[in-house]
Amino acid sequence: MIEPMAPVDLELLLGSVCEIAERAARRILEVYESDFAITQKEDRSPLTQADLASNQAICEGLHQLTPAIPVLSEESRSLPYSERSRWQRYWLVDPLDGTKEFIKRNGEFTVNIALIEGHASVLGVVHVPVTNVSYFAARGVGCFKLEPRAEPVKRLQTRKVNPAKFVVCASRSHGSQAVQDLVGKLPGQVEFISQGSSLKLCLVAEGRADIYPRFGLTSEWDTAAAQCIVEQAGGIVTDLNFCPIAYNAKENILNPFFLVIGDRDYAWRDLIPADVGSAP
Repeated sequence: MIEPMAPVDLELLLGSVCEIAERAARRILEVYESDFAITQKEDRSPLTQADLASNQAICEGLHQLTPAIPVLSEESRSLPYSERSRWQRYWLVDPLDGTKEFIKRNGEFTVNIALIEGHASVLGVVHVPVTNVSYFAARGVGCFKLEPRAEPVKRLQTRKVNPAKFVVCASRSHGSQAVQDLVGKLPGQVEFISQGSSLKLCLVAEGRADIYPRFGLTSEWDTAAAQCIVEQAGGIVTDLNFCPIAYNAKENILNPFFLVIGDRDYAWRDLIPADVGSAP
């Protein structure tokens, strides 16, 4: 019999996790400002010393903050599902989301830290090292953005659709014909915003975009932190059947193709191309 989880103070944890993300960002920037080397992981995705330095800072910080909560990170050793399927609560981390953008030096990369309970993201922090902007949210607490030299913390809210003009987020490094097919069904004018990393989800959360469709492969650590941010701002992150993205619910850590939607009430179902499949 599985014992129920003891409650945690998500609001109290949120401030500490923001500090951990900022600490990791400083480690990233140390590498960013140097002549760094690039290697490849087994899946041929790029890896830099910044990924590893950030991962070390985050894992050390989280272990110190919550010793009893395990950590699953993109840059940590892989764990069999037989072990992690028993977790009721764990940290899910992408220490440097957008390594390709990091290598291009365009600033569009983030530090992502999420707390998963059951199969849902209940706390999320997305920090942008180059701008020192933080997006953060927790279930029952709300969704916020903190910018340097700006007003105190800003509460975020997704926006309602304006049928005359849609704003669609697109990946800086990935595109697809299916996205173009979806956009072709929108009734009004369409403006594209191209961004790297989890910043696309954050743009929907803060009401700067209506939708981010992703018909390509991603992993659970790519979306977990930002999903909490979107949901607490009033939006949804769903698969193509309009079910919320779930975490640690299967052996592989790949996400299905998904939609990030600001206005839950708009008829998005009618726009999904019929021939779009889904990720494993």
